[in-house]
Amino acid sequence: MKRSEATKPGEVQKKNHDKKKEPNNDKQETSDQKIDVDNMKSKKEQNKKKESDVENPKVLEKEPQAEEKTKSPGISKESPRPPNGGKKMKDRLEKNKKSVTVDNLSVTPTVQVILPPVHPTENYIPSLPSGCLLSESTIACASTKMKYLPLMTDPGLKTLYLADNEISKLPARAFSGLPNLEWLDLSKNMLGESGLAVDVFKNLTKLKRLNLDGNNLTVLPLLPQSLQELKVNDNKLQELHRYSFRGLSNLLTLQLEGNGFHDGNVYPLTFKPLKKLIYLRLDRNKFRAIPSGLPASLQELHLDNNRIEIVSEGILNKTLNLSILVLSNNRLQENHIAPRAWIDLLNLESLDLSNNYIVHVPSFLPRGLKQLVLHHNQIELIPGYVFAHMKPGLEFLHLSHNHLRDEGIHAVSFFGLYKSLNELLLDNNLLQSIPRGMLSLKALQVLRLSFNKIRYVPLNSICDTRISEDSSLISVHLEHNFINRHLIPPTAFSCIKTYHSVILRPQNGEYEDYY
Repeated sequence: MKRSEATKPGEVQKKNHDKKKEPNNDKQETSDQKIDVDNMKSKKEQNKKKESDVENPKVLEKEPQAEEKTKSPGISKESPRPPNGGKKMKDRLEKNKKSVTVDNLSVTPTVQVILPPVHPTENYIPSLPSGCLLSESTIACASTKMKYLPLMTDPGLKTLYLADNEISKLPARAFSGLPNLEWLDLSKNMLGESGLAVDVFKNLTKLKRLNLDGNNLTVLPLLPQSLQELKVNDNKLQELHRYSFRGLSNLLTLQLEGNGFHDGNVYPLTFKPLKKLIYLRLDRNKFRAIPSGLPASLQELHLDNNRIEIVSEGILNKTLNLSILVLSNNRLQENHIAPRAWIDLLNLESLDLSNNYIVHVPSFLPRGLKQLVLHHNQIELIPGYVFAHMKPGLEFLHLSHNHLRDEGIHAVSFFGLYKSLNELLLDNNLLQSIPRGMLSLKALQVLRLSFNKIRYVPLNSICDTRISEDSSLISVHLEHNFINRHLIPPTAFSCIKTYHSVILRPQNGEYEDYY
């Protein structure tokens, strides 16, 4: 409605008033103010009407039904208003809000509900055989007849123990889901060259200990640089070339027992990359000599049960840190041991030459030696002063199961050991009397002379009755000899203060007894 149309009644009244009365300026201004008020009221009424029309729209004469079918029943700007006004629309919305509920969230039908994607769990451990033991960082499935390794994903797994199973194949990605694995035991399985991917262990960058004992490997796989301990005993390895241990600068322990190694298939530079190696086992192979090129860091070397016949001079010159050397069960003779083969090994403390063909106690033994093992040889003689150069001297001397006779031990045979020797084992020899020089061994605690041919225990042969001080002896074995205990002098063992420490029986078929 136009403003000019709203003021026409006022104009008619003004004309009539002008005809009856003379013009008056004051009254005219009052009349004009009244007209303005009327116009303002009329305008307010029109605005209220418009607002009412918005809230309560009239029903359209013709509503397109086809469009209603395609419209969404929810809130939409294009949807026509219902005839009963906003209240019904509000009630309808409240009803629709209660009609769909997802995880305690109320959703109107017009809203598209998108659920968060379901991700697989971070750790995936498949079904494992019965008998497996699981903890937070360990899986142990030993002796469960497992034939293949299931794919596992567990960043927290550090120890995987799969020993004594029937696993014959390991694909390249067998351990890709175990990035933090530190200890892996696959010993006593059926792994061979064809079933073991060459790089199956390469990406285990935190692996420290790997056990492959008792398989059928003919070559070594690629190994991670983090490795500190490697065991490949009792396999079918036939060669060690210059790249066999490439990159293994952190390796501390290496065990290669029971393979087919010999002097011709172990390359001289094989062990060069092993800068930190301290423990090496090459037992039960076919070496005829100590392998060359051993790392300078080596502290313990085991070559038990080989075919070693010679120890050449200079072969151990670079292994100056060596403290334990085991050459038992070989074919060594003392005349095939170079005079200065190991005399300069100042750190060598234990030397095992048992089960060889040695006839005399070897000369030029390492100066700092503390333990010398010579049992099960053919030793007939302990040369005089053979230990004289040792500082501070041997503590343990094992000469059991040899061919020693009385004449093979001199009064100065143990010179150099008087203040150091703690144990002397001379059992299972051919001795007919107590060896000379026993009284000089002031530090001796254990003396074993059983299984000999001893007939007498003379006075002052074990205890010096001429002095009053006690002996350090705590154990003396004289059983299985030919001693008549009734002929033993009463003070023969007076220096030994430990009760039941002297074993005399059985003798000649008698039962065991104590002095």
